Amino acid sequence: MPLDEHKPFHASSVQSLTVLVQREVERRILTGALPAGERLSESALAADMGVSRGPVREAMRGLEQAGLVDIIANKGVVIREIGYDEAVDLYDLRGTLFGFMCETMARRRTDAQCAVLRNKLNAMAAAIRADDTDLYYRLNIQFHAAIVEQCGNSRARAIYDGIVKEMHLFRRRGLSRIENMEASMREHAAIAEAIISGRAEAARKAGVVHLRNGRDRFLATLDPAPESLSTPDQGSADRSTAAAE
Repeated sequence: MPLDEHKPFHASSVQSLTVLVQREVERRILTGALPAGERLSESALAADMGVSRGPVREAMRGLEQAGLVDIIANKGVVIREIGYDEAVDLYDLRGTLFGFMCETMARRRTDAQCAVLRNKLNAMAAAIRADDTDLYYRLNIQFHAAIVEQCGNSRARAIYDGIVKEMHLFRRRGLSRIENMEASMREHAAIAEAIISGRAEAARKAGVVHLRNGRDRFLATLDPAPESLSTPDQGSADRSTAAAE
């Protein structure tokens, strides 16, 4: 990217550009615009974004650390494909961490935070009555985000966000049936009630159970032992809902 000859060079400008490139490529991966298994061309991405290859190369390293791409010798950068066993491992890890955050929020809750959870529950219930799966999915994410953001542990949040990003590689299928939304809703209510009432251990258990059941709902939609959960197919656009549970 050409430098402005009238503006002094500073390394932070290069770092900022790398961050912007990484965010954009990450967005394309998480939305499915760049599918799992696809090889990424640094030169093509650089041309598409109007930058030099340097920031793109650094962005690829950041995405590798985030678990979204693999950098393979003699092949280049490839968007990761998540295998069945790894998907189960991610669900289990996320469930344990989410349970911890539910417990922590129950101990530190405020009236304002409790009101947020109640509002999300009411909105999700309305979405189920309207049979609006897309709206429920968005509210479901917001419910989880409220707990993650308000638990008060920034390190746990950072680890959790990293896991969720990896799960985007195979997400959005398990809540497509209304009975699954209703089961998910009951679990959300149990989590919220435990947090609001300050029952920390009950909140932890409810969070773990919810993620474990979400895992089972998702795996029930798959073939018994697929080689990869992220190989694009006709249903790939619907694979991310279960991981939002």
